[in-house]
Amino acid sequence: MRDSPLIGPPPAEVPLPNAPLIRVIAQVRFPLVASVERRDFVAPFQESLREEYAILRQDSVRNLLLLPGQPTAEVRSSSVWRFHDLDRRWRVTLAADFLSLETDRYTSRADFFGRFDRLLSALEAYVKPGALDRLGVRYIDRLTGEALERLPRLVRPALLGALGTPLMDHASLSVSEGVFDLPEESSELRARWGLVPAHETVDPNAIVAVDEPSWVLDLDAFQQGERAFDGQQVAGQARALAERIYAFFRWSVTGDFLRHFGGDL
Repeated sequence: MRDSPLIGPPPAEVPLPNAPLIRVIAQVRFPLVASVERRDFVAPFQESLREEYAILRQDSVRNLLLLPGQPTAEVRSSSVWRFHDLDRRWRVTLAADFLSLETDRYTSRADFFGRFDRLLSALEAYVKPGALDRLGVRYIDRLTGEALERLPRLVRPALLGALGTPLMDHASLSVSEGVFDLPEESSELRARWGLVPAHETVDPNAIVAVDEPSWVLDLDAFQQGERAFDGQQVAGQARALAERIYAFFRWSVTGDFLRHFGGDL
């Protein structure tokens, strides 16, 4: 494997039966399609998904808007559509300006992006976004308990920082973040990692707090910039971002990490 995970081909996947992966998210953002607020407009989109995502709920979200010339912010509500499978382990969210897929039961890249491909096809067929503003893919791992105790053996020293010294015995919070260019994908990777105290989180929208200390590795690869929306092209770009995230993940962890979580090396 290359010394830099940001360029070159990704390593071959090593399946981890007991992977500490707590959430995977893929999202596309696009210019506003106001008709998404209407039930009759969303109905054909729902029909194309009902076999996989049988539950649909309409939620209202509040947005804080700062208007030019106004001394105070204005709060506006908008609708989002939440599609779930029967086990509620997979969730699709459709709003007037984005579509996302997320799960806490990730099994493989092929399964996840097969689902995402089908969503993009439905989006293109029924919502018809005029352009793509942003594509993002995010993988979040969390180590607790015995894995946290073995952290210096499981994670590359460069990601340990002070946690690789005796200071770890006295640390309650130690989080680092970096943003890196991905030249081959014309994208960026935001990486966040570190020790998080019990009952706290670095991102309440994606990382649920737990009742014990944990070490989190949060990798978010994304492309920004307005361009034509092409579902097939977006699907291929999403897979490429996932592969780059995997390359960074493999660079971040050791062979002991892979073996600890059931990897066959």
